[in-house]
Amino acid sequence: MKQDGRRRDGLHPAAGAIVSRAMAEGDIGRPVAVEAGALHGRPLRYFDFVMAAFVTILLLSNVIGAGKRAVVDLPFIGPWPFGAGILFFPVSYVLGDVLTEVYGYARARRCIWAGFCAMLFMVFMSWVVVALPPDKGWTGQEAYESVFGQVPRIVLASICAFWAGEFANSLVLAKMKILTRGRHLWTRTIGSTVVGQGVDSLIFYPLAFFGAPDWPAQAMLKVMASQFILKVSWEVLLTPATYAVVGFLKRREGVDVYDQHTNFTPFRTRV
Repeated sequence: MKQDGRRRDGLHPAAGAIVSRAMAEGDIGRPVAVEAGALHGRPLRYFDFVMAAFVTILLLSNVIGAGKRAVVDLPFIGPWPFGAGILFFPVSYVLGDVLTEVYGYARARRCIWAGFCAMLFMVFMSWVVVALPPDKGWTGQEAYESVFGQVPRIVLASICAFWAGEFANSLVLAKMKILTRGRHLWTRTIGSTVVGQGVDSLIFYPLAFFGAPDWPAQAMLKVMASQFILKVSWEVLLTPATYAVVGFLKRREGVDVYDQHTNFTPFRTRV
């Protein structure tokens, strides 16, 4: 037993009492390492806000960004086309990292399911609204269909890839946190993103475009590789911001959560 009262695994034995005191007193400074189960049933100051931001960015990046193909003029390369959604969709992975690192796998899992259900409702609502017969005086049906009338195959691929990629990202980060004993956050955020985005890309592009006209296998693999590199690069560039957000939330919540005894099945929403 260490002098500060922590167990060999680094977690405090009086976690429940410390969590309650931390939440009652406000910012206590250095967060206390606790097992995820110690948070059960206790209110958390910023969890709802982070979950709302996660779901919002996820939906908007799929609705607003996915429908536009943009181009940037790169030095020594020339014009390089890319999907506009790539500018903001990786932020959902950053928030996924923040959720798992600060609040634990179980609460991140709850947010992933919230995002998954929100995407399903978005798809259903888009289908219903597009299918409604337009008024004779309204001339925007064609433009509306071009934005919201998504191809079912691509929609299915996007939802499946999101679900698998986010869970892979969260699982790897939670396991790496235990392995590294909470040190070297950058290894967890980047390492989990490499796995999560890899799973996402390996599911989405073959499921959405393999065998499709104008999508030869070589072109599909090139786009898949370039998008993967860009998304991971975004994670690397946002590492300082991730450190700042994680540090702020841990100090304000007063705890540093570890998933030592968490059930890692994705098929539940309880925390």
